[in-house]
Amino acid sequence: MKKFLFSFILLLYFQGYSQTFIPYYGTIVSQVSESNVLNKLTEFENLGVKIRGTSPLQNTLNWLKAEYLSYGYTTNQMQEYSFTNGSATCKNLVVTKVGTLYPNSFIILCGHYDTITGRGTNDNGSGIVTIFEVARLLKNIPTEYSIKFINFSGEEDGLIGSQNFVSTVVNGINPKMDIKLVFNIDEVGGRADMINDTITCERDTGSPTSNNAASNTVTNELINCVQLYSPLNTFLSYAYASDYMPFEDNNEIITGFFEKNETPHRHTATDLLINMDPVYVYNIAKAATGAMLHFAKASTTTLDLSDLNDTHQVVFFPSPAKDFLNINLGNLSDTEYSFSLIDLQGKIVIKKHVENVHLIESVSLDGLSKGMYLAVLQTSTKRITKKIIVE
Repeated sequence: MKKFLFSFILLLYFQGYSQTFIPYYGTIVSQVSESNVLNKLTEFENLGVKIRGTSPLQNTLNWLKAEYLSYGYTTNQMQEYSFTNGSATCKNLVVTKVGTLYPNSFIILCGHYDTITGRGTNDNGSGIVTIFEVARLLKNIPTEYSIKFINFSGEEDGLIGSQNFVSTVVNGINPKMDIKLVFNIDEVGGRADMINDTITCERDTGSPTSNNAASNTVTNELINCVQLYSPLNTFLSYAYASDYMPFEDNNEIITGFFEKNETPHRHTATDLLINMDPVYVYNIAKAATGAMLHFAKASTTTLDLSDLNDTHQVVFFPSPAKDFLNINLGNLSDTEYSFSLIDLQGKIVIKKHVENVHLIESVSLDGLSKGMYLAVLQTSTKRITKKIIVE
C-alpha cells in the first residue's frame, strides 16, 4: 500500500509540469551547437578503445573533466567514485548542479563512457556528447531540482559502474539519496545509411512494478518534450540493458533515449563517426535539453548574468532556516573560506573557517534566536553576502 501511494504521489508530481512550449526554454534549446556535437564526437573517437584498465579509458575520464571545467563547473562540483572492475580500478564521474528549491532532490542525466572492442563513437560517445550539450546550456540556469550529470564506466562489463554507484552512493546514506528521475542516454548516433528522424523513448516495464506507472508518465512527458523542442518523431518502447537498470532495480523512476535505427556496428571496430549521423545526435541534444529544462523545473525568466556572476551561484539554504543552514559553494573553486552569520545589531553570532571544502557544507543554528541575519562567505579574493531568515 505504501509503495502504491508513493507511486501515485509521484504521478501527481510529474503531471504537475507544464507540457506546453515554453519560449524561454526554446531559446536555450536553440543554442545547442551542431559544430560542438561533431567536434566532440571526433574527439571521443580519437581517444581510442576505452576498455577497463587502459590509458584510453583514463584519458577519456580526464577529457570529461576538462570539458566540464570549460563550461564553468568547478572541481568542487565534481566527484569521482572508484570501483574495482576485475583487476582494474575504474571511475564514475559525477557533476552536481544544486537546485534552488529542492537541493537534496535529484534529476539524474547519465550515460557511459567506456567501450568494448571498438572506439564506441556511437556506443556511447553519442550519449556523452548529448550530455555535454545539456550540461553546457544549463550551467547558468537556475533549476528548482538539483541535477547530477553522471558519466559511468563499467557499462560494457555488465553495468557494474552504475550498480556500484547505486549500492555505495545512492543507498550509502540513510535515508537513501532522493532521486526524482533517472534519464539515461545510450547509443543515439543513428546510421549513416538511413534517414534518422525518430528517437526511441524508453519506459520501465520490469520488476519491481511499483514505479512502472510513474515511469510511463514521465516517458510520455519526454515524448512531448521531444516533439516540442526538436524536429524528431518518437517511438515508445521499453528499457533494458543499460545504466538505468540498477536504478530500476532500486525502485527509482527511469526513462531513456535509444536510437530507432539500431547500428550494426555496435561493439565492433567499425563503431565510428563515418557510420553515424551527427545531425541526428544534434537533434537529440535539442530534445534532451528541452526535457531536462522541463524535468528539473528550470527558471522561465531571462537572467541578469552580471548578478549571477557576482554571486558565483553561491546559495544558502533552506531559507527560512531552522536547525541548520547549508552552504552551496556554487562556482567557487576555492579550497577554503570563512563563513559568518551577523545579526541586525552587527554582532557576529556564528563564525566558521572551512578547509578542504565540499560542494555543500552545513552549519548548525542551534541556540540561535529567530530573525533576519546576514550570511557572509569570504574567500581570499571574494566576499558574498545574502540575507537569510531563521525561524
